[in-house]
Amino acid sequence: MKRIILMVLRSLFNLPFWLIRIFQLCNIQKYDAGTRYAFLHKVVPIIIRRGRIKIHVTGLENLPSESGYIMFPNHQGLFDALAVIQTHERPLVTVMKKEVKNIFLIKQVITMLQAEIIDRDDIRQSMQVIMNMTRRVKAGENFIIFAEGTRSRQGNSLLEFKGGSFKSAMNAKCPIVPVALIDSYKAFDTGSIRKLTVQIHYLKPLYYDDYKGLKSTEISEKVSEIIRTKINIETSVIE
Repeated sequence: MKRIILMVLRSLFNLPFWLIRIFQLCNIQKYDAGTRYAFLHKVVPIIIRRGRIKIHVTGLENLPSESGYIMFPNHQGLFDALAVIQTHERPLVTVMKKEVKNIFLIKQVITMLQAEIIDRDDIRQSMQVIMNMTRRVKAGENFIIFAEGTRSRQGNSLLEFKGGSFKSAMNAKCPIVPVALIDSYKAFDTGSIRKLTVQIHYLKPLYYDDYKGLKSTEISEKVSEIIRTKINIETSVIE
């Protein structure tokens, strides 16, 4: 929370313009996805720098050359999505839980990204989200979904990845991109405002031929292990 306050205080001069522009860009009939995302991609790095955070990114060359893929990062905290938006140049769509859909600014960002909202307690609604994602990925949109379902709250350790999170990728037969986040939880969840480096690693994608014979639970375990291995390698180097 302290770092969020720091970001706000150091951005007071810009905030009025940014807020006006955000509300303008919520008009999705007037502004296309590229324009809306470009604004976030430009502003987010400024906010991150003012929060005394540096992003170390690797593996951008692993992102499929053609759009229409789904990224599956581990979920450490509220900062995760900002790290992805700063480093991922092409427009993306997030999947968010219903509990955040009415929070000021998050609500507007949901509109700008045309995010999918999921109710984890409503099976029918969750299935509709999977169907929507399948259709949109086939149409060439890129998605990000946190397969753990919630923040791990365990530092760089992972929770179990939910097999159901991979159903839309299986249905769309699209590339699955594992993404390893390291130390992202330290940004907002520790109460510190010390200088911080957050790592984000885009790992080699799994294409349909790599997973077509697997069950969703087997895919989730495979992706989870790929991310866990990368985190273990990077954190052992740091130590």
